[in-house]
Amino acid sequence: MLISLMTACISQPTRQYDKNIFALDTIVTLRVFGDRSAKKAMDRVADRIKEIERHMSPSLEGSDVIKINQAAGVEPAQVHEDTFYVIKKALEYGRLTEGVFDITIQPIVELWGINTEHAKIPSEEEIEEKIALVDYRKVRMNEEKRTIFLEEKGMGIDLGAIAKGYAADEAVRILKEAGVEHALLNLGGNVITIGRRPDGNSWRIGLQDPRTEETGQDHFGIIDVADATVVSSGDYERYIKDVYKKTGERYHHIFDPRSGFPAQKGLIACSIITSSSIDADALSTILFIMGHEQGFELIDQLGSAEAIVVTSNKEIYTTEGLRDSIISSNDYYRIVD
Repeated sequence: MLISLMTACISQPTRQYDKNIFALDTIVTLRVFGDRSAKKAMDRVADRIKEIERHMSPSLEGSDVIKINQAAGVEPAQVHEDTFYVIKKALEYGRLTEGVFDITIQPIVELWGINTEHAKIPSEEEIEEKIALVDYRKVRMNEEKRTIFLEEKGMGIDLGAIAKGYAADEAVRILKEAGVEHALLNLGGNVITIGRRPDGNSWRIGLQDPRTEETGQDHFGIIDVADATVVSSGDYERYIKDVYKKTGERYHHIFDPRSGFPAQKGLIACSIITSSSIDADALSTILFIMGHEQGFELIDQLGSAEAIVVTSNKEIYTTEGLRDSIISSNDYYRIVD
């Protein structure tokens, strides 16, 4: 009995646990360090991300997003508290940016069909017709009933620019509540670190090269972070590849809600570094649409995030707080002071 008791008191060894799942239309990789309780927490994270996907997917039957869009102009749709919170947060960014961030972009997303079998460049007439349905101010929320109502038929919401951020924050919450002190998570471009590496060093995060087909490199830069999230956006992941091969024009998936066309403000990639993934997710899209000068002004005003951008002129700009932190790993680009 004494031997058994003494054995039970010995702390379990720290181990590395890994898990990969496909959710939220991307590959999610989870790496946590700890004992068996850390592994169990990681499994709960995977389940939680899948749950969020079921509520916010634009394609899973019965999701809140589909219910809201199908009821547009007809009646309010009652949604899960997760969805209600994310939409509320998205509308705050819509108001902050006066429509630069607009989750009612779904009619435009569907029209272009990027990353689908029917991707196309729509006519200006088609875009004008759909852009009339894009207006975050026509989203009605009822806190008491927890309902969402889109005022006009044909309207639709798309949470692709913010849902992964919320899922990442939930993953961090679950792991920290379980006592996990070291973790590295990647939700398809949303990288999250908990604490430092087990050896006490910062996490070294490579920033994806947006023109890897030209440079032959995976990253354009490296930054050291701890207890932070790094969320990246760019024109390099989803675009109409057939058109690009023929013309060199890159029609990508980050649309400017004011024009109905892919954003063209001279950026090919950007990253936000902060503590909240839902904020970083929204801000990375906003920065890409606004361009680095106006986008940096907004980020400076908020005072809670840092940013890095890569321009079409192969230049790298950073906000003041990152000026001396980025390590260049690619001579193809030039860091501008």
